[in-house]
Amino acid sequence: MPKRGLGRGLDALIPVNEPDDAAHGGPVALLVSQIVRNPRQPRTRIDPQELADLAASIREHGVIQPVIVAKSAVPGQYTLIAGERRVEASKLAGLATIPGIVRGQTSDQGLLELALIENIQRADLSPLEAAQAYRHLADDFSLSHDDIARRVGKQRATVSNTLRLLKLPPKIQGALAQGLISEGHARALLALPNAQAQLAAMSTIIGKGLNARQ
Repeated sequence: MPKRGLGRGLDALIPVNEPDDAAHGGPVALLVSQIVRNPRQPRTRIDPQELADLAASIREHGVIQPVIVAKSAVPGQYTLIAGERRVEASKLAGLATIPGIVRGQTSDQGLLELALIENIQRADLSPLEAAQAYRHLADDFSLSHDDIARRVGKQRATVSNTLRLLKLPPKIQGALAQGLISEGHARALLALPNAQAQLAAMSTIIGKGLNARQ
């Protein structure tokens, strides 16, 4: 796959279907039941209250912004690229159809890249979710940190520093995921010599409510 940057946007990354498929690339009505979750979606959690609020809005106003899907290898199915919350909220709201823009079929690597870019543009990923996604790009598709940075529109140092979060002990990663410590805390803990020191420092941070600079 060619090296493509975040600045080009989703439209530049996967082709629109032919006109007879999607009216020159415009939105079409898709059955919600036809849309399957992107297996490479890096986001692991959607806030239930946010989903309920969005469902209430959809009941009142409908889905304003179309989702983006790619043709699946399974006939009659579409893989979701952008709009996971809209799809899930539409299910909660009882909608049978949702407006969507259909793109051409793409590879597993493409699905991960596109989902990453969409979430980065919306600032939807937690630091650990981004780190896991970067690791998949590195391990599954043999991409260097430079390659990943170019594809998602980040600095190489940002990608490398985010990946370093995965070196923390699982307990610290869990605390970061739960919001008990911040990303700044986690980065500071990485400077400590071993897991024992990191865990002890985390206990102090949580117990005393210290900020990252303390």
